[in-house]
Amino acid sequence: MSAGSFALLFLARVIVLGAPGWQWSLPPGFPAPRVPADNPMSEEKVALGRHLFFDPRLSGNGTQSCASCHQPARAFTDGRAHALGSTGQIHPRSSMSLANVAYSPSLTWADPGKRALEDQALVPMMNQHPVEMGLRGHEKEMLARLRAEPVYQARFARAFPAHRDPITLINVRKAIACFERTILSGNSPYDRLVWRDDPSALSQAAWRGMKLFHSERLRCSKCHDGFTLSGPVVWEGGPAAAPAFVNNGLRVAPGKADLGLFTISRRPSDRGRFRVPTLRNIALSGPYMHDGRFATLEAVIDHYAEGGAREPHQSRFVTGFTITGEEKRDLLAFLESLTDEAFLTDARFSDPWVKASRPSDPATATDPR
Repeated sequence: MSAGSFALLFLARVIVLGAPGWQWSLPPGFPAPRVPADNPMSEEKVALGRHLFFDPRLSGNGTQSCASCHQPARAFTDGRAHALGSTGQIHPRSSMSLANVAYSPSLTWADPGKRALEDQALVPMMNQHPVEMGLRGHEKEMLARLRAEPVYQARFARAFPAHRDPITLINVRKAIACFERTILSGNSPYDRLVWRDDPSALSQAAWRGMKLFHSERLRCSKCHDGFTLSGPVVWEGGPAAAPAFVNNGLRVAPGKADLGLFTISRRPSDRGRFRVPTLRNIALSGPYMHDGRFATLEAVIDHYAEGGAREPHQSRFVTGFTITGEEKRDLLAFLESLTDEAFLTDARFSDPWVKASRPSDPATATDPR
């Protein structure tokens, strides 16, 4: 669905849906995210999930939190070409941005089976090849750490009042998922143009770059479309949407192939296909591609201009194009207009432990408000 269609459907700033007492505070043009029936949104769960997201006690050795790889100031990425696990192991892929992750039909680089945030949370927690948070085999230790923390004793009880023992792994996952559904970015200069009809929001260079982005010559928007600029989306009351995985013609060094979706599907046509990432806040989320091979957006543009590696199953939209130096600067100006400065410093997504004792010292931690 086009941005214009969404503008007609979702003009309200706030939409009230979900559990009693819960209100979505939505950017203009954004529909309410889809929420599982067994995990309705609540203020208490969101607040608990925020504490858990920033807490290194969730990792096996107590050294790494979700936020270690998903830092708010970097648009919930980590600035690394390859994610670093709690035991020092290097991940073959980079950390994806969590901006607007609530709308994504799938939640990893190349696994269409991971559709719910509650399920995706187990991937970094339990992964062993490579180790990420390293929780497997340490689940009881982790829960004991949480039970010893007065902040969590109170917050889990408020978030899950019907549970006699609310501090469980499934409730950890549910709370983190509720927090992640609130990580919404929709206040960039581009948004102010599209949703608030402010033509002064973009510079003249960014205006020209936007036209190039949507042009048939460059065809960037063929994959990076919709209000998330990442292709298909799901939302409350909306139709089902299949995730988009694309082979964008990345050259593969011999013996170092990441086969992408093929690893799951075993279909030859899925070799080298990966999920289309969001372009929101793209200027802050490098290095780029699933393996972080490009340090700059200029290098990304050069890759597409060259037409990629001409792989057998390469996307039909990656065929190469001509672009002048001035046009490249214009396109970069447009991509920079996708940066939501308020999102990067939003207090609702900040570390709630920073004004308290460090969470590694649960005996003295206090509940930051």
